[in-house]
Order: sequence, then C-alpha cells, then structure tokens
Amino acid sequence: MKYISIVALLVAGIIHLLPVPGVMGVSTLARLYGIEVNDPNTAILLQHRALLFGVLGALMLSAIALPWLRVTALSVALFSAASFIVVAMAVGGYNPSIERIVVADIVASVLLSAGLVAELWLINRKAA
Repeated sequence: MKYISIVALLVAGIIHLLPVPGVMGVSTLARLYGIEVNDPNTAILLQHRALLFGVLGALMLSAIALPWLRVTALSVALFSAASFIVVAMAVGGYNPSIERIVVADIVASVLLSAGLVAELWLINRKAA
C-alpha cells in the first residue's frame, strides 16, 4: 500500500518538473506551450510558473524519502493538477500542447488521489 503513494509522488513529481526549463527563456516557453510569448509580462508570469512547478516537483520527490511530508505533498500536488484541469476545461479552446498538459494532469490527479487515499489509510492503520 505504501508504494502507491511513492509511485504517485514519483510520477507526479517528474510531470511537475517538465516545465522547469521554461525558466530559461521565451523560446523554451514557446516550445513547451505552443504559444508565442511576445509580451515581457507574460514571459515573467510563465517563467515564474515554471519555477514554482520546480519547487512543487522537488517537494513531491523529497516526500518520497520523508514519510511525514507525504500527505502534504500529495494534497498540494493534487490541488495543483486538478485545478489546472478545471481551469482548462472552463476556458476551453486550448491548443495541442495544453491538451498534453491536461492529459498529464489527469493521469497525475488519478495517481495522486490513489496515493493520498493509500497514505491516509496507512496513517489510520498505524493509529489503530
């Protein structure tokens, strides 16, 4: 049962690290998201987003080795992935690059949900 949360954190952690190269600049952001980034304000926002995903990915990977951090990492990561799906569905009209992110976040959300349930089950089992 404990391996479910570990696999979820590993897969979701890797997924969340994929945008990190976007910190390097506009050309990388354009390649990652399939959009033109012509405005420095948009570049700042997207580069900051890439950096925050790196922090979140690092949190998830750290939680693999730190069991006391797992529920927090799983919860925050699930909120991140699920909220992107909700926003993308609400806005609609996204390009194929964004569609790949939506699919990756659906996979991550399923895994993170299973990992969170497994981790909470383990905690409750130890408390009993």
